[in-house]
Formats: sequence, C-alpha cells, structure tokens
Amino acid sequence: MKKRQNNSNLNFFKTFLTSLIIIFVFSILPNTVNFIKNNLKPNEVVINSSKQNFDKILEKQRKNNKEIEEKIKDRFSWNIFEDIDVFEKDEKDENPQRLSASTIEELFKDNGYNLDIVKKTKLVNAGNQLTKLPKELKNIESPKKRKKLFIKIVLPLIIEENLKIRFDRKKLFKILNKNNTSLRDKAWLDLKFKQYGVKNNDLAKLKIRMDEIPVSLAIAQAAKETGWGSSRFAQEGNALFGQWTWSGDGIKPLNLEKNKKHKVAKFKILKASVRAYQRNLNTHPSYKEFRIERAIQRDNDKKLDSLKLVKFLEKYAETGKEYTEVLKKIINQNSLTDFDDVDILPTSLKMKNLI
Repeated sequence: MKKRQNNSNLNFFKTFLTSLIIIFVFSILPNTVNFIKNNLKPNEVVINSSKQNFDKILEKQRKNNKEIEEKIKDRFSWNIFEDIDVFEKDEKDENPQRLSASTIEELFKDNGYNLDIVKKTKLVNAGNQLTKLPKELKNIESPKKRKKLFIKIVLPLIIEENLKIRFDRKKLFKILNKNNTSLRDKAWLDLKFKQYGVKNNDLAKLKIRMDEIPVSLAIAQAAKETGWGSSRFAQEGNALFGQWTWSGDGIKPLNLEKNKKHKVAKFKILKASVRAYQRNLNTHPSYKEFRIERAIQRDNDKKLDSLKLVKFLEKYAETGKEYTEVLKKIINQNSLTDFDDVDILPTSLKMKNLI
C-alpha cells in the first residue's frame, strides 16, 4: 500500500515538472524567435536614400565641372596659327629683312607713298608692304611722326588681307546664286568651311563669318596693342594685335602671374599677324555678337561702321568696356575712318574689275 502511494507521488511530480517545463518554454519562445530574427539573420544590403541622393548631386556637379573645363580648354587652346596652314603661307623667306626707319621713309618717299594722297585717291600701293617693324620706331620722339609711319606700314597689310576676303565673299555669293554647284565650287566651299571653322556646311554661318574687318578698327587695335609699334611683342614677334596663345609659338609676358600660362602669339612676318587677327574676329565664339552686328550693317547699307562695331569687342581685352572706349578715341583722334574706303592700287584690268 505504501509503495503504491510512493509511485503515485512520483508520477504526480513528473507530471508537474513536465508541465512547468512546457509552460516555461512557451513563455520564452516569442522572445527567443525575435532575438534570432534580429541578431542571427544573414547580412542584408541597406540602401541609404540620403546617400544615394548625395551621390546623384555629386555626379551632376562633376559633369557640370567637366563641361566648364572643356569650354575653358576650348577657349584657351584656340590655335591662332591654324589660319597660316589653311590660308597659304606667305613666310617663304627664312630670314625676313628688317629695314631701318630712315630707309623705310626714303623708300616711301621714292614711291610717292603719302597718307594725304591716299586719303584723296582712296588707293594704296600693295608694294609698300614690310615684313618687320623698324627698331627705331619706338625711338621717334614726335608722336605724330611715329603714328604716321606706323599707319603707313600696317595700312597696305590690312587692306590687302581685307581684299582677299572681299574676293572670296564675291565668289561665295556667286555660288549661292547658281542653280547647280560644280565639283570645283564644292571643293572651294569645303576649303572655306575649314578656314572659317564652320561645321555641317552651314552656308548662312559662312556668309556671316566671311567678311572684312574695318580698316580703321584694325589700325586702332594694332596701335593700342603695340603702343604704335613700340612694344616688345611687336618688335620681337611681329605681333600687331597682342593675341594670346596656349599651344603655339609665342613670347612670355614679363611679370606674368603664376596661375597664368599664356603667351603672346609670335609670327614670322607682319602679314601673318594681320591674317590671324582677322581669323580671330571672324571665327572665335567671343566675337559672335560682333559678327552679327556686322551682318546687320551689311544688310542695311552695305557699309561697315567701326565706331558701332567696336562696342562688341569688350572681350578682346581684360579691361572690357574701357578698352573699347580707348579704341574709339584712337579712331576719332587720328581720323582713321578716312582709310575705311581705301583700296589696293590695281596692278591689272582684271584686278580693277574685281575691286
């Protein structure tokens, strides 16, 4: 009897203990499951939306900076010497001769080259061209005499280069008025598209770019940039217009700031400098408004007004508007517009008809 009672107590104890264990397990099971989910789950990639947005903004900024860099690079790597290759070289002499100021004056006198006569006849002899400025030019004490000699030297150079453009412009309009374009005309147009940096065979753009620079404006800029022929760049590098270059042959300015790498473009002869200057104004993006104004003047009365055009050359110099005001003063004080309608003295009947 006693043994049966003991067995009964033992079974009760086992049952009770088992029940406690089951109750304990079920009570901690939810917390255990949550712990396993939160701490023992495999690594997951968490997408940080704020970081993603920041990366997008950063990438966009990088693209904008790259575009700005490309534009700056395009502007500052502008090759001022490209015109020499495509407009045929005139620098056949390995060592162009430099004459003294007194010798030049004598030659001009013998040839009857006088600015007062040029203004009356509206003709200048292209044979009076020089390849270099005389060293003594800067030593001429009389400003009036120095200016006259400088104008005499640069005038035939500027007019002849303008005349070449005029001939090309006449040919362009002749082609545009044709019903059919010949292979020869197409080849000529391809060359002109290259010379004037025109893409996609845009004839309208070529017509705007292929035009003359007023003589008075060119003389004024040459005078301003060279100090009427006395600057180191003009004397050593035949640089009449102070054009900068980052890739070509040039002269490094004195006291140049460390962050600036430009040089003043250097040329073998004066005529190459004039040609590069014309190409610069006729093709560089900075002078687009200048070309548009010139085209408007052409459409209205066919005559170019340098005093109006000069307003669109603020980007030519770092002084901006002040630079254009100085040019106006040079034009007016020296009556340079008197030379705007001067032509080259024709050397043949054919040339006379073309002019």
